Amino acid sequence: MGKLHGSLSRAGKVKKQTPKVDKKETLKKKPKGRAWKRILYNRRFLNLVVGAGGKAKSPNWNAGRPEEPKKA
Repeated sequence: MGKLHGSLSRAGKVKKQTPKVDKKETLKKKPKGRAWKRILYNRRFLNLVVGAGGKAKSPNWNAGRPEEPKKA
């Protein structure tokens, strides 16, 4: 039989030498597939903002408008 790659006395040497690094905090992942399509459907058809004349407003309808001062 030939020689083995390294002796068992050196097992785990590298893992013991490496410094411990804390895990990063991860953001919540976006749903995929069917769940994402469900969110899109709810956003587009169920939570509609209806404007004058019963027409649905687009999600970006208020962009670029100057802010009106709030009435006290």
